[in-house]
Amino acid sequence: MSPSSLSSPEIPLAEAETLRLTTRRPSTGPTGPLTEAARWGALTLPVGRFSLHEVNPKRDLPLLHTWMNDPVTARWWELAGDEEVVRRHLATQAVRGHGSAYLGCLDDEPVSYWELYRADLDDLARHYPARPHDVGIHLLIGPAGARGRGIGSLLLRAVTELVLRAAPDTMRVVAEPDVRNEASVRAFERAGFRRLGDVRLPDKTAALMSRPRVARESGARP
Repeated sequence: MSPSSLSSPEIPLAEAETLRLTTRRPSTGPTGPLTEAARWGALTLPVGRFSLHEVNPKRDLPLLHTWMNDPVTARWWELAGDEEVVRRHLATQAVRGHGSAYLGCLDDEPVSYWELYRADLDDLARHYPARPHDVGIHLLIGPAGARGRGIGSLLLRAVTELVLRAAPDTMRVVAEPDVRNEASVRAFERAGFRRLGDVRLPDKTAALMSRPRVARESGARP
């Protein structure tokens, strides 16, 4: 679930899950609704009430710096160091113009960091047969105590469904975890992603993962 960018039965969302999407005119820029994820509403999941909040570097830098310096996270994200390392990374996300960064909270407590971006407009598109409006996703589970419990795959499934409901032109969500990060690959598989193959990127060999839109989801096309 790295920025260069568990195989087992799928973890279903609770039957009583609630989804509230803000009704607004879709954005027309290159990132469209990806810049508005904080307005998508909240999901009630088995692990708590989940919501996305746009990253505020001034407010969130200390927390993200702590997460990025965790040894497990540092191996895959390669952003360990002082706060300036993380600040530069966040600045890069802001200026590239086709994605947004978010904190994911459970019951208002930050537990995850997300990058949602237009994969078809990203350098990644040079390495796979991109389709218009493909959305790419990066996920970091921050607290060590939240890992290894299936939370990552549960949140991936939830956010992917939110993306597909909010972005009707997007026919699939893609990801490119490092092939060596077996836990990440398994998490995407549990969340409904299918491994299409491996691709060689400048900094890693990645497992190209895809979660296509299905007919029951809003905006589906033949």
